[in-house]
Amino acid sequence: MSPAAAHAHAPAAPLSAHKSGPLTGRLRPPGDKSVSHRALIFGLLAVGETKIEGLLEGEDVLRTAQACRQLGARVVRHSPGNWSVWGAGLGSLLQPVETLDFGNAGTGSRLMMGVVAGHPIVARFDGDASLRKRPMKRILDPLALQGAQVLEEAEGGRLPLVLQGSSEPLPVEYKTPVASAQIKSAVLLCGLNSPGRTIVIEAEASRDHTEKMLAHFGATVASEPYGAHGRKIALEGRPELIARAVRVPADPSSAAFPLVAALIVEGSDIVIEGVMTNPLRSGLLTTLQEMGADIALENRREEGGEEVADMRARFSRLSGVDVPAERAPSMIDEYPILAVAAAFAKGETRMRGLSELRVKESDRLEAIAAGLRVNGVDCEIIGDDLIVRGGSAKGGGFVETHLDHRIAMSFLVLGLASENKVVVDDETMIATSFPSFRALMERLGARFS
Repeated sequence: MSPAAAHAHAPAAPLSAHKSGPLTGRLRPPGDKSVSHRALIFGLLAVGETKIEGLLEGEDVLRTAQACRQLGARVVRHSPGNWSVWGAGLGSLLQPVETLDFGNAGTGSRLMMGVVAGHPIVARFDGDASLRKRPMKRILDPLALQGAQVLEEAEGGRLPLVLQGSSEPLPVEYKTPVASAQIKSAVLLCGLNSPGRTIVIEAEASRDHTEKMLAHFGATVASEPYGAHGRKIALEGRPELIARAVRVPADPSSAAFPLVAALIVEGSDIVIEGVMTNPLRSGLLTTLQEMGADIALENRREEGGEEVADMRARFSRLSGVDVPAERAPSMIDEYPILAVAAAFAKGETRMRGLSELRVKESDRLEAIAAGLRVNGVDCEIIGDDLIVRGGSAKGGGFVETHLDHRIAMSFLVLGLASENKVVVDDETMIATSFPSFRALMERLGARFS
């Protein structure tokens, strides 16, 4: 049985969160998941030793590490968070003998499709039950324009699928249909091995970790504004990628859970260390501050080409706000925990334009609304908008996570501030992004059983 299948059949482990006293202390969340995936992938494509410090050792990232090994890299773990990758080099990847099994890793699988598409190899991609439901066509369509071919696929362009890459990927100019760092990154990673210039145009700018890491490893890449909110990214093909050290900053998506917990649990005062503050990832921070959150950014600095800071968060009386649709790309993973903050805010919070949440690990929009309702929160979905009326979170609910780690952590946070305990049906998948979640939260004073 594959590891993905084993995970899919693992017994569920329910977890309860109970009303807690003030959360206090300091913590550093795990390394950023997006940067961790990319550090490994660029290590694979570069020549020499790429040293990575602070790598997230969640299940998703470990799947990407294994895929890099299967494609010809030597990948070694020295100690917690400290890894080395000796790359095969751009254009020199090995054909994998076994299936590239990505478990639950949507980012890892989609980025690696871009890598494979730009090389004359054939690879079979698969994942767990959740990943098999997620659409891949939006990635495969532009890769086909670049010369890759899908030899086999499940219905609707889903996993498992077999992808044949191109020995001479075509330079393309591609306009992404939605704001998606995964689509953009796959096109750029394929374009790396193209003999010309690859251009990606986004009407709404998505997170830019791939562009930053391309530059960090020596590629010639230019990014300029496009329209009101977009970017135009141009990459010169076939650079000599040189191995570089990468220090992975703390993941803002993981930091979001203790951050919101401190805001809603009375008397709390915590510091979250070394969190990435990339403007294209800070939509949640902006929104919480608009709601009246007491959050201070201290000790601002740069790590691994990314802006970071320590975040001090204190209990706050929040108020509902209207969150514009154009903010969605900068906080797409944070809507579940924002909905929890909104449940404790005074008045109504409307989150607009959340269609992208329907194609995450679960139909995340429906999962959020269902979890809120069973815990006594008044909410509704109108079109692609989620409306939460705050001040009504009583807890007492049993939440179906649908194998979604962010749903699980969000509703555990809700339980820390509710009168009645909140139970999530399974905590095992939290390990995909935040293996130390329970231990770090308990150290701050959170109560779980």
